[in-house]
Amino acid sequence: MKLGLIGFPVEHSLSPVMQEAALKAAGLEGTYLALNTPPAFLRARLQEVRRDYAGVNVTIPHKESVLAYLDELSPEARAIGAANTIVCDQHRLIGYNTDAMGFISGLDEAGISYRNKKALVLGAGGAARAIAYALQEEGAHVAVYNRTLERAQALCDALGLHLVRESLLEAAVRSCDLLVNTTSVGLQDPHSSPLPAGMLPRAGAVVDIVYNPPVTRLMQEAQNAGLPTLGGLPMLVWQGALAFELWTGVKADVRVMYEAAQARLNETVRL
Repeated sequence: MKLGLIGFPVEHSLSPVMQEAALKAAGLEGTYLALNTPPAFLRARLQEVRRDYAGVNVTIPHKESVLAYLDELSPEARAIGAANTIVCDQHRLIGYNTDAMGFISGLDEAGISYRNKKALVLGAGGAARAIAYALQEEGAHVAVYNRTLERAQALCDALGLHLVRESLLEAAVRSCDLLVNTTSVGLQDPHSSPLPAGMLPRAGAVVDIVYNPPVTRLMQEAQNAGLPTLGGLPMLVWQGALAFELWTGVKADVRVMYEAAQARLNETVRL
């Protein structure tokens, strides 16, 4: 079984070690390759996937643009407008979104409540769309802020969410029960935060879907303020486990996936 990850860049990803550990634990023969795919090469890469692969994950910057090349979409992927998992079924490419329920599974595992709570999502990319959709489906009241107003407006219009403008950002942050950063700010620079210093919920939980570094500046500030926090590793593992099941028909060993991902993460931190 040939599986992989398409994105640009993908060298930093924990998915290969995590998925290969899942394959081994399930007693399945296969490989999972990191397929660096610049945007100009996306169409050709998907032709390769259609020909040679059982399925792939999709990451930045292709989660939205990939939809144009797929033969079929799951209801979640269609509603979200983004796909992070592709199953190749008899050379037909079917798009799914496991980010949505992967995020919810991570919250549940951590004991972070969200139903009937006020959630503020920072960002408007593919991950933001999945998370906002999932939270709304699970009964949260979701608002979105993005530095580029047009992208935030498009997301809010598509899913029926509340748009937060710059002038009201601080009030929205202070009053939310759950703050979710889906931007790559912490990934690009661990000393940077998507919010001004000290702008935090009064009592809400703070989630940053960046998993390397394990603790971003936003999370560190929240911890210093006594707020519960969650990094990006649980979402990564759970979305991967759900993708694994779509590809193989076998439930993934989530514990094994966590261990493999954490071991590689520890190596990169030491480096």
